[in-house]
Amino acid sequence: MINSKKMLLPSAIGCILAGAYSVPAVAQDDGMILEEVVVTGIRRSLMNSISIKQDSSSIVEALSAEDIGKLPDTSIAESLARLPGLAGERVNGRTSGVSVRGFNEDYVATTMNGRELLGIGDNRGVEYDLYPSEIISNAVVYKSPDASLVNQGLGGIVDLRTIRPLENERIIAINANLEQNGMSSANPDFSDRGHRLAFTFSDTFNDGTMGFALTLATMDSPSQEEQVRMWGFPDNNEAGNWEELGGPEFEDFPDAEYIMGGHDTYVRSGSMQRDTVSSIFQWAPNDRLTMTADLLYIDFSEEKVFRGLEEGGPIWSGAEFEVFNVEDGLVTEGQFDGFHSVIRNDAESKEGDLTAFGFNLEYLLNDDWKLGFDAARSESSKSFINMESYSGTGRARTDTQGGAAARSWTHTGDAGITFGPHNSITMPDYTDPNVIRLAGPQNWGGGIADLVGTDNAQDGFVNQPIFDEELTTVRLNVDGHVDWSIFNRAEFGINFSDRSKSKANTGAYLVGPGFTDNEPAETQTDAPVPEEFRVGNTDLSFVGLPPMLAYDSVGLYQSGFYREIDATLYEPGRLGDTWTVDEQVTTLYSMLDFEQGIISGNIGLQAVHTDQWATGFDTQTERVDGVATVVTTPTEGGDDFWNFLPSLNMTFDVAENQYVRFAASQTMSRARLDDMRPNNTIGFDFDDGIRQSTDPERSAWNGSSGSPQLRPLRAYQADLGYEWYFADDGMLGAGIFYKDLRNWHFNRQVLTDFSEFIIEGYHDNGIDELRSTQGFTNFMAEAGSGSVKGLELQASVPFYMFSDILDGFGLIASATFLDGELTDIDEEGNPVTADIPGLSERIYQATLYYERNGFEARISGRYRDKYATEFYGLSMALTPTTDLGAEIWDAQIGYDFGAGGWDNLDGLSISLQAQNITDETTISAAEDDPRRVNTYQRFGANYLLGVNYRF
Repeated sequence: MINSKKMLLPSAIGCILAGAYSVPAVAQDDGMILEEVVVTGIRRSLMNSISIKQDSSSIVEALSAEDIGKLPDTSIAESLARLPGLAGERVNGRTSGVSVRGFNEDYVATTMNGRELLGIGDNRGVEYDLYPSEIISNAVVYKSPDASLVNQGLGGIVDLRTIRPLENERIIAINANLEQNGMSSANPDFSDRGHRLAFTFSDTFNDGTMGFALTLATMDSPSQEEQVRMWGFPDNNEAGNWEELGGPEFEDFPDAEYIMGGHDTYVRSGSMQRDTVSSIFQWAPNDRLTMTADLLYIDFSEEKVFRGLEEGGPIWSGAEFEVFNVEDGLVTEGQFDGFHSVIRNDAESKEGDLTAFGFNLEYLLNDDWKLGFDAARSESSKSFINMESYSGTGRARTDTQGGAAARSWTHTGDAGITFGPHNSITMPDYTDPNVIRLAGPQNWGGGIADLVGTDNAQDGFVNQPIFDEELTTVRLNVDGHVDWSIFNRAEFGINFSDRSKSKANTGAYLVGPGFTDNEPAETQTDAPVPEEFRVGNTDLSFVGLPPMLAYDSVGLYQSGFYREIDATLYEPGRLGDTWTVDEQVTTLYSMLDFEQGIISGNIGLQAVHTDQWATGFDTQTERVDGVATVVTTPTEGGDDFWNFLPSLNMTFDVAENQYVRFAASQTMSRARLDDMRPNNTIGFDFDDGIRQSTDPERSAWNGSSGSPQLRPLRAYQADLGYEWYFADDGMLGAGIFYKDLRNWHFNRQVLTDFSEFIIEGYHDNGIDELRSTQGFTNFMAEAGSGSVKGLELQASVPFYMFSDILDGFGLIASATFLDGELTDIDEEGNPVTADIPGLSERIYQATLYYERNGFEARISGRYRDKYATEFYGLSMALTPTTDLGAEIWDAQIGYDFGAGGWDNLDGLSISLQAQNITDETTISAAEDDPRRVNTYQRFGANYLLGVNYRF
């Protein structure tokens, strides 16, 4: 069934960032100047963007600032997401990642002023919302590379560019915004209001030979969320004898295949703070030499609280249940009881900072040749604290534990599920501080059970991954005029980069007061929530759940309330996911520009040498003195190799302002850094039942292995496009492309004999009773191939071309259609397919705008359908999922007093923005059945009232 709401042709190339210029246009009659027309705002932005696109020798998309700090979007990610062939990915309600031609940011190279850019993410991909749009003057997305672009990606290259003071007039600008989230804060300790403030100064000195620019920006942005996360949907084969579990009524539904496994449902409140300093100094002491120094510093933090209920349902939880209805194999109605709800008062804190310094020198050797030198150093760090605090009606399995949950469920609506009361059992009051106890209501302490003597000790958990990254680059190049047959320009260069990234995956079990080691489970006690940490109640009625007691879990943790037990000693996956990857890359390149008649372009070649090395830990579970602990051994590995990347870009000037473009190249994206870890992890389950199994699928053994020798993913690609520039602010374009993907990295399982890993500690604890030493090891293999083909259509149409009455109106629109998949051969020789991360088959974008006499208005929409992505799962591990896509509508109105004729208020403008005005949800679900929702998220609309003043 076609969803007509999501076929409205949403959002566009967009009207784009902040920066701008006043350009006079004159009309003459008999040599007399009649008037001066000043073009500003979105029309000036469009003219600049179209000029960049038209003049480029590659196939590109471009966006340009409207005025310094005056933005139609609050982040560079939002603006990039409006370009043809690009799509944004929302993370916690914000557009953070950007995919280019179906490849997410891990497969897109991102640079700033031509230098490779760091993020603070888990891998190579840049989190674009880290970078304030106030510091960006324009951005260019290269869909077809040339040899001078030394950083490449399968999807393309995004180059963000900052202001250059020697190329601009004097600028002093102040921008201020008040922000209001459309959802009231669900948590009393967080606000639903925020602000943004930026100051920009740029000027020249010393007779125009020196220039200095400075931008200071600060932001405190709120966010709210309602989320349902399903545990999964066990099928009949997985669950076993449903009839016995479900009671006699279940026999009436023989067609049942899937049933709810459990859920986490919560409301989240958050606040993101970011402080930025960007400065540029330029010196051109003479006509031959120009030197530029850049400094960028960003301090970033985000605080969140998650409050809600976690409950097992039928099958996996051991709860009793009844089934009332089944539709197309899915149990859509039923009720359960007997599971003790876990009241979650969780918190998350992310802190990061980034420092980047660069120095560039351009020197004219003579009238024909120029020497370029560039050096840069970047550092970033991120610490992540994800805290879980459990409470409920008492500690699991104790004599004093209170009543269990009892409720009904119905699969309905976007959230995938709605809850209601049980037809015969009354629930405990989860808001009563005399009922709620600070202790784990479930036996989730198996990881430390041997240490403390029972499995009901875990009352919380803290995940604390830490990332650090460093990048040093040096580049030397020469370019100049040549007269070699059809070739008129040549460029030769060398680029060296030294990169290091590390991850330390630490964590701790939390044990609350009342638990005593090595005492019987039923005699353990718990503790009430101290009054000074209670903050009220949390409302979960959006899915029919009752309210629950809310408390300050971070305050509890910081007060020393919990005892911490280091998880790295008992979970092999912790140090098994702790690593450092080092890369040294040397790129030699040459490029020749040519022109012959109506044909122009460039041809070039890169020779890329990579020396990569990784260090980490091999980990294995051992049982010593009755306690399962982790044994670690340092490990390392790597490789060095060459890649050769040819490129060709051709432009055919077929008519006035009409071009046919053709491009062909080989490009690559380097392996994900977490896949390059050298670690080997061997796990062993001491459970008696599992240890007796002879089925490798239920083996006591398991393993995972990194691949430090992984080589880059490669693509052979070709583009053909047509562009017609019929006005300074108008164009039409169409293009097709094809990418032949090679060396794709697939996760594989291999049956492994773990006999060599049997150690003495196992024999001391009954290892002789093992029925099998076989299990599966997961590893990343260079085994896949695939393809992506696409059609891109775009238009920028000013309506004054149709009638003078429509002067000021315009439309920017694009549509992208993609088709692609990955293929592999499994262990048995059968072909298997997989989705390309970030590929949506359809992307629509449109912006309708009006700008005249100082008044500005626009409405923008963008739509993308489902795509493969990741989310943070257990222990903050990235877990694959499918996002069902979204349709996002934004609107903005504003007034520029100077353009409106208010001379005494020249430079002042105001604006009101509304983001996500239709309150679009984010949903991920099973690919073959959207009813089986993995996650449902609702964030609400967002509003900003802004003032911009330029002196």
